[in-house]
Amino acid sequence: MLPPLRLSERKTLLVIIDLVLVNATTVIALWIHATRNNIRFNRAFVLDNVEWFLLLSSLWLFSAFLNGLYDPNKIADLAVVAPALLRTIALIVVAYLVIYFFFATPGSLPRGIVGYQGISSFLLIGVWRTLSVMLLQHPDFARKVIIVGAGWAGQTIAQVIHQHAGSAYQIVGFIDDDPATQVSIIAIDHSIRFPVLGTRKEIRQLVQSHQVSEVVLAITHDLPGEMVQALLDCQSLGVQVTLMPILYEQITGRVPIQHIGDNWNVALPLDHAGTGGLYLLLKRALDILGALIGLALYAPLFPFLTLAIYVDSPGPIFYRQERVGKGGKIFRLIKLRTMVLDAEKQGTAFTTDGDPRMTRVGRFLRKTRLDEFPQLINILLGDMSAVGPRALSVQDLQRLENQIPFHRMRHAIRPGMAGWAQVNYGHPTSVEEARIRLEYDLYYIKHQSLWLDLLTLLRMMGRMLTLRGR
Repeated sequence: MLPPLRLSERKTLLVIIDLVLVNATTVIALWIHATRNNIRFNRAFVLDNVEWFLLLSSLWLFSAFLNGLYDPNKIADLAVVAPALLRTIALIVVAYLVIYFFFATPGSLPRGIVGYQGISSFLLIGVWRTLSVMLLQHPDFARKVIIVGAGWAGQTIAQVIHQHAGSAYQIVGFIDDDPATQVSIIAIDHSIRFPVLGTRKEIRQLVQSHQVSEVVLAITHDLPGEMVQALLDCQSLGVQVTLMPILYEQITGRVPIQHIGDNWNVALPLDHAGTGGLYLLLKRALDILGALIGLALYAPLFPFLTLAIYVDSPGPIFYRQERVGKGGKIFRLIKLRTMVLDAEKQGTAFTTDGDPRMTRVGRFLRKTRLDEFPQLINILLGDMSAVGPRALSVQDLQRLENQIPFHRMRHAIRPGMAGWAQVNYGHPTSVEEARIRLEYDLYYIKHQSLWLDLLTLLRMMGRMLTLRGR
């Protein structure tokens, strides 16, 4: 039986077996193609068509990551995995059809192979993923965890584990030196309770007796020397010691700004890709190229959109507002107008679903995000990037900075048209939701890369095509 796997190891295992099955179904597809066309199926035939293995494996990885088939909080939920698998296969077929009709010379690519491979991979990988969900949900595959610290941070990570990674971890209990928590039960919610097992002096004994795989450190203040030694003892036993903010990030894709305490230097994005040179150079070049292409594609739609806005509601076509950019620099953001005139004077700063200030055309523009395409001009001017935190108005920034810690960290990089927070959480409608958005933004700043940028843009395109704009 496999030992309890880390989240990253579960993901790696799924990727490897998925790729093995993708290539196996490619062999099946080539065999069907050869049989239907009276072609001899042998080793030479397979080697002559080796490009299919590379193409379909690449398309699989691209589509699977895009549809969240390897997200830690989704891989053990069959209700989420099944539709994600279907979307993955569908996207591969669509991508192939685009290649076939627009880029391939007539007759150079057979149409049937991708269809055969799509059907067989959905069946074979579907069976494998069903079995994997059953295996991953089995208690024997869960990593036994002890949480050091039964306070706010400890209870938060316990709740996150229970809600988003319950199949990956089995929480044994808490360790805490506070006399008030000794011999007590910590209630995470009405139905989930975990015991306080003892103090730091008993960590080694408890880790051994409960066969613990991982110790999560959820203490937000300086550690006493005895606690450091106890944790070193755990590591000497082969037990992983993980900081609460790090595990929180791995599970949620967010930085826990309210629970980092003295670990702020670990959790906040001080040394990130944006402080380097090569990444910024590549990103800026891609921003300019993408903006030029986007404006060229947007131009044919622009006359019809402006006419619709003009007929639907009196007022200017464009909406301009001062926003805060990188380093606190003020710039004028440009969008198509989606609200009635003087909307800011008629309601709150947060836009809600069914907001009466929105016009009929404005609702459509927001659902499709077509109102944001004029921001491509802001990208060309260098005020914005394709991917980054959402640009806030001066008034919103001042209000939120007074209520949310570390909020100014959002301005370490250029704001973006698309953002990690937008594709994972959406548009906030309260201060608490704005705090959660900030956690996603800080995660992006800390982990930004060209791959994360591409993933964010593709997921944003998916929201546009399914009319899931705000």
